[in-house]
Amino acid sequence: MAAKLRKGDKVIVLAGKDKGKEGVIASVDPSAGKAVVEGVNMAIRHTRQTQTDQGGRLPKALPIQLSNLAFLDANGKATRVGFRTEGDKKVRFAKTTGDVIDA
Repeated sequence: MAAKLRKGDKVIVLAGKDKGKEGVIASVDPSAGKAVVEGVNMAIRHTRQTQTDQGGRLPKALPIQLSNLAFLDANGKATRVGFRTEGDKKVRFAKTTGDVIDA
């Protein structure tokens, strides 16, 4: 199945403790159906000190279910993502505005 949400997409959280927050996708795990969004679903993780890292209690973004995320269109509103072919290329587009996401 094609990925509707990809790394670098600006998204909004639809459900959960961070509902309404916006962020950029840092990474996606398609097999688990989860994504890590910067600044969303934060938790404190205790890390051991190393030669390069100070260690201590560091905030870390945990994965969030893809179904709880929606793509933000050019107007800053949540939208669904669709696919269509333009020429010989398959592109993603925002359902609300019809704008192509991938240039």
